[in-house]
Amino acid sequence: MKLVVGLGNPTLQYAQTRHNVGWLVLEALRHKLGRSWQKVLKGETFETRIGTEKVIFLKPLTYMNLSGEAVGPLMRFYKLEPSDLLVVQDDLDSPFGLLRFKHGGRSGGQNGVGSIADHLGTDSFSRLKLGISRPPPGWKVVDWVLSKWHGDENAMLEELVTLARDAALLWAEKGLLEGQAKFNSTDLRPKPPAPEKPPLEQPALESLKTEIRLETAAQDPQAQ
Repeated sequence: MKLVVGLGNPTLQYAQTRHNVGWLVLEALRHKLGRSWQKVLKGETFETRIGTEKVIFLKPLTYMNLSGEAVGPLMRFYKLEPSDLLVVQDDLDSPFGLLRFKHGGRSGGQNGVGSIADHLGTDSFSRLKLGISRPPPGWKVVDWVLSKWHGDENAMLEELVTLARDAALLWAEKGLLEGQAKFNSTDLRPKPPAPEKPPLEQPALESLKTEIRLETAAQDPQAQ
């Protein structure tokens, strides 16, 4: 059995904020799998079977920094190991457009991840991290993570959430290493245009034409 947790804050006030990208991924999963939310202690869940594996998807209804209060009891009830857990989270330290699997390590200031680690007594669980970038100059971190997506970010956000949805399903079916191999190269940021080559100066251009004529003549004597 596996557990996939999407981090976020309850109430409409936070619905479209950067901190709630984990909830967006859970909603994308629910829509793809055709399931409905069921209330549990301090959260909502739905479940499915992927191959022979039963997978539970959890949306904590606590606020972000209390996420462990929803995850811990569910882990203990089903007798799950930390290796059975995937947490889908926003990541300040990755640029917007990046998607990465990671196993274990510190929370990096993500309070939901920190709360889960505290309740489990270990940080040895998998994370699926969606980059939201560091705040621009003049922004406090708390204001940035609770800010809403800009209009020009929405197209990339939709693609990123769809990729994260598919990444979570692959993790549940085939594990962390398969997920890392397929998705850790994800980078949706626009690529800079290739630099234009400067035009050849006239002497260099004439020299190149002469080389081409000589090569053609060597290959085909009748062309002389």
